[in-house]
Amino acid sequence: MTTSDHKVSRFPVPDLADMPEDIRERILAVQEKSGFIPNVFLTLAHRPDEFRAFFAYHDALMEKESGLTKAEREMIVVATSNLNQCQYCVVAHGAILRIRAKNPLIADQVAVNYRKADITDRQKAMLDFAVKVSQSAYAVGDADLEILKSHDFSEEDAWDIAAISAFFGMSNRLANVTSMRPNDEFYTLGRG
Repeated sequence: MTTSDHKVSRFPVPDLADMPEDIRERILAVQEKSGFIPNVFLTLAHRPDEFRAFFAYHDALMEKESGLTKAEREMIVVATSNLNQCQYCVVAHGAILRIRAKNPLIADQVAVNYRKADITDRQKAMLDFAVKVSQSAYAVGDADLEILKSHDFSEEDAWDIAAISAFFGMSNRLANVTSMRPNDEFYTLGRG
C-alpha cells in the first residue's frame, strides 16, 4: 500500500474546482513547477483564509533574502519537525533540503541527529538554537544569542531562526492533528 492509497487529511479536502480562484491558481502553479500537488496545499485549502495567512507567513520566512541560506532554513524545519514527530514536514522538507543543499544524505542526517550530521559548526549552533526555541522557548536567554553571534549570525538571523522554528511548530501540530500524509513523490526527490 502506498501513501496515495490513504486519505490526504482526516478533515474534508475541497475539490480543486470548488476552491477560491486565488488558491486554485497558487496550487496549479505549484503543481506545474513540481509535477504534483503537495498535500499541505490540499489540506489547508479546507480553510481559505487560514490557507492565505499560512502561506503568506511561510513565504515571508522561507523565501526572503537573509543571512540564512534556503538550505539552512530547511535544516531548521527538518530538525525541529523531527522532534515534534511531524512525519509530513520531515519528509516534505527533507526533500526540499536535499534539493537545496544538493546533498542526498543531509536530510536523513539532520532529521535523525543533526549533531552528527555532515554540517558546519555554525549550522549546528543554528540548529541548537532552533531546537531550544522549538522545545523550550521559555528558557532562551541572552547567552543563546551570544552563541549565535559568535558564529557570525546577526540579530536578524536569530529572529529568522526563532520565527522559522516557531512557525513550523504550529505547522507540525496542525499536520499531526489533520493526519496529513506526505506525498509519495517527496520520498525520492533529491536522492539521485
